Amino acid sequence: MSRVGQLEARRLALLARCDQQRFELAYRVRQLTPGALLSRWTRRAPASAANHPLRWIVYLATLIVLLRERRLIGWVERLSVGAALISRAAVFLRLFRRLQALRGAPR
Repeated sequence: MSRVGQLEARRLALLARCDQQRFELAYRVRQLTPGALLSRWTRRAPASAANHPLRWIVYLATLIVLLRERRLIGWVERLSVGAALISRAAVFLRLFRRLQALRGAPR
């Protein structure tokens, strides 16, 4: 078989593989539509929710958090302020290091 024949056979194999992957991706995208997700969740929810103890722990923790909403909102505010301060400090330190590097660079 000539080189051109080998390349043509490889091209056809790659095109077949691309078609297969395209069909697989289309199938997976159809599974991710909101209607499909909702129907999947509603089909399995009654059986799995009652059987798994970790779900009950999560449900109780969610209920406790909702009952103590004011405390949670206070912590969220403090965390956001802390994150803002840390990001500003990081920018300041980066600027300070660049200035030090410029000052120490030979002229």
